[in-house]
Amino acid sequence: MFKLNEIKELIKLIDQTSVHELEIENEGTRLLIRKPGKQEVVTVQAAPAVAQVIPSTPAAPAVPAAAAAPAQPASAPVPAAQDNLHKIVSPMVGTFYAAPSPDSAPFVQKGSRVTDKTVVCILEAMKLMNEIEAEVRGEIVEVLVENGQLVEFGQPLFLVKPE
Repeated sequence: MFKLNEIKELIKLIDQTSVHELEIENEGTRLLIRKPGKQEVVTVQAAPAVAQVIPSTPAAPAVPAAAAAPAQPASAPVPAAQDNLHKIVSPMVGTFYAAPSPDSAPFVQKGSRVTDKTVVCILEAMKLMNEIEAEVRGEIVEVLVENGQLVEFGQPLFLVKPE
């Protein structure tokens, strides 16, 4: 069963991103948060365990333009030889942090060598800090997001040239 404070946090996260719909099924309970225009619709019912996130369409922006502006670098052009590059993608909706603290150096930057266990960033979701590992050996070719930027599930964060 979902706790009320968890549902409220999810609604806040959805409201701050361009995600249009979030569906989570866990332990026989289904949670669906849908954002038609600026209203959230929350539905909870029994069902098997599955999760799905559907980004909103560009024709119906879910957040004000000022809030959506930081997400634009994610769609920036990437190197032409992208076919042989590995994408490290966001496993969740959250806030991207390049360093463990504001006064620390970033975990990685362009040119950094990584192993499959190298922490490349932190994603904050529902006030939990989640360390994201590279899961591949190689060299960081491109950092695709800005520090403090809201990211979506499946959004590419880094491009890595695998070894």
